[in-house]
Amino acid sequence: MRVLVVTAVPAERDAVTRALGGSSVITAPGAELHRAGAFDVLAGGVGPAAAAAAAAFALASAPEPYALVVSAGIGGGFAPAAPLGSLVVASEIVAADLGAETPDGFLPVTALGFGRDRFVPPPALVREAADTAGAAIGPVLTVSTVTGTAARAAALRAAHPGALAEAMEGFGVAEAAERAAVPALELRAVSNAVGPRDRDAWRIGDALAALGEAFGKTAPVLEGWTHHDRHRG
Repeated sequence: MRVLVVTAVPAERDAVTRALGGSSVITAPGAELHRAGAFDVLAGGVGPAAAAAAAAFALASAPEPYALVVSAGIGGGFAPAAPLGSLVVASEIVAADLGAETPDGFLPVTALGFGRDRFVPPPALVREAADTAGAAIGPVLTVSTVTGTAARAAALRAAHPGALAEAMEGFGVAEAAERAAVPALELRAVSNAVGPRDRDAWRIGDALAALGEAFGKTAPVLEGWTHHDRHRG
């Protein structure tokens, strides 16, 4: 069975496919898939809505079911637990800003009585992928607006103790995967610290290199996540 990898932008997609030995391009409804062995890699766009739409199209149009969907790319890390260039595998994929602002603070969508605000990837797969890649394990937050202030970073830390990273696509990918009854995983390489916006401190090239290296190491683990494996975690 095949693995679908969804990134936000082509640079992330290309980092993954290079690590997998190169790719061929396959045009699918609503998407351009880059096929590398058992992996189909898709640059689905920035943000949870674009990521969900792209993943859903790919899942629905696949000639055979996928065994696994991976949201992958670079993101911000919460220092000091996730320093620049490090890797994070999500123990939870959390929609950190889906809900409502109230006079008493932010309420997640679940507190409003509907929806969900997180997905939990298969724990056994999380452990195996993290061990193989040398990644930390912890919640990864999905946000629609990248954090750019110390106050917002502190608020996210308070609301989500133990969160290691933030990015913009994981929850959308997981939502699409859930509706297709396919397990989802999120893997992030840290390019910047969550907090005040400082472009001079970003290490995008290093993070892309780390992302590619992670896929080079974890490809056998991800490819081996068969129907039987899904029930181990």
